[in-house]
Amino acid sequence: MKAILALEDGSVFHGTGFGASASACGEVCFNTSMTGYQEILTDPSYKAQIVTMTYPLIGNYGVNSQDVESWRPHVAGFVVREVSPVVSNWRADGSLGDYLERNGIPGIQGIDTRALTKKLRVRGALNGFITTENIPAEEAVRRAQEWPGLAGVDYVKEVTHPAAFAWDEKDEQSGDFTLVRGNAAGDARKLHKPLPPADIPIVAFDFGMKYNILRRLRQHGFKTQVVPATATAAAVLKHQPAGIFLSNGPGDPAALGYAVTVVSELMKSGIPIFGICLGHQILGQALGGKTFKLKFGHRGGNQPVKDLERGQVEITSQNHGFAVDAASLPATVAVNRINLNDQTVEGLRHKTKPIFCVQYHPEASPGPHDSTPLFAEFRELIRRSA
Repeated sequence: MKAILALEDGSVFHGTGFGASASACGEVCFNTSMTGYQEILTDPSYKAQIVTMTYPLIGNYGVNSQDVESWRPHVAGFVVREVSPVVSNWRADGSLGDYLERNGIPGIQGIDTRALTKKLRVRGALNGFITTENIPAEEAVRRAQEWPGLAGVDYVKEVTHPAAFAWDEKDEQSGDFTLVRGNAAGDARKLHKPLPPADIPIVAFDFGMKYNILRRLRQHGFKTQVVPATATAAAVLKHQPAGIFLSNGPGDPAALGYAVTVVSELMKSGIPIFGICLGHQILGQALGGKTFKLKFGHRGGNQPVKDLERGQVEITSQNHGFAVDAASLPATVAVNRINLNDQTVEGLRHKTKPIFCVQYHPEASPGPHDSTPLFAEFRELIRRSA
């Protein structure tokens, strides 16, 4: 099955198709992670994006039913150098190609992903069109050029859960995976470490939340009520939360005025607030700042972030194409973390209110665990504010 990836600048990459016989437009971006392709595929933050993996061999450990980060994949298309012809992992339920096919997502392999990544780094993120159907290259370029892009578009409403729900009330989905020595009774894939009591009630906004965030919150003793991205401040406060969490999600944060308005109202309540990724950008706007689009974004599991207050460096997992403008923030807000690659804002803290946020993913699924203590920091902030 022949496949084409066309870019808005007229570039065309020819390769072999895998996954679904389909076509899609999206913003072409790259991710430098060596593992975690299934989590990337199912991360709602990748809505309307064609993801290129820089690691040359993808798919060798297959896919499984446990490592998903939402109810379905959200990428528009998937680009790799080579798909492994062999699936070899004891947790695997199937192959990457079959998974994409079942979910209607086109993939392309056999192209020079290094050349593509270099182009994106030099030119910036580009609109693209991927197809495994019989569409001429000229037509593919035209469709890439006509796609409107991510700026100014609200994709959050397409990925948020439409109704509120309580996360894992029976404690069946949040235990930290563990390995055992010797023979395990039952399915070894379902063995988990015991959970602490869920003694702190919080409300979490679902702007396109990864499930592992919810798992990590539960592992740190939070009892989490999830609300849709469009929830009102009154709907949040009726749950009497001890804390409020703002999740990750896709698209342009400047298009989410309704969320910024609600968060601004909730800030007046005095309830501690913790935001990550898109939640960080929404909180940045609610605090008086502005956001802007990065040239090619931060996507991967090796982004260096410096904590300016502690003098420590964290290696972080990230996935975002927008950032908060440090110069736009009021004096009441401290920039307490920066990206060491480009010095963009990676963390904010209000100087007098119990509010903080980070641009990266402390749940790191997959990725380094340097930032896991942020969940404990949120818990301590709630305890001090009680």
